[in-house]
Amino acid sequence: MNYEIREIKEQEMEECAAVIRKGFLTVASEFGITEENVPTNGAFLKKDRLEEERSKGHIMYAVVIEDRIVGYMQLERSTPELYFLQKLVVLPEYRHLGLGKALLDYAKAKVLEWEGCKISIGIIEENVVLKNWYMEYGFKTTNTRKFEHLPFTVGFMELKL
Repeated sequence: MNYEIREIKEQEMEECAAVIRKGFLTVASEFGITEENVPTNGAFLKKDRLEEERSKGHIMYAVVIEDRIVGYMQLERSTPELYFLQKLVVLPEYRHLGLGKALLDYAKAKVLEWEGCKISIGIIEENVVLKNWYMEYGFKTTNTRKFEHLPFTVGFMELKL
């Protein structure tokens, strides 16, 4: 399978938002996340939020197969050493093909290129499948936190490069 990972173009923001919504909706459904109880979840993301994050310096990448965006992630620099990996998603029909791992590999290479040494993520702690997937890649849990306004526990994980 041929694919390309590249920075997204301005005119692709709506398509990326749609990919994020579709990809996050499977998890939102599984964990009872609605627009009412977690309006900031990716399952309900609008293009303007991506535009705002991009204007704040978030760097956005797409996985493209035959001119179709099938996956997405973004990186945010927190400090010169630490980057936050956000919204890593692959469309359901393209999962289990190694594209998520390819996005992680790409994120790791970019952070190393920028002389960073850590990648941090936040996940739904109760999503054991996802947590194990990140752990298999080398991420370690650094903290968990229950926020009163969220119907799940947030798990914080970190990959040291």
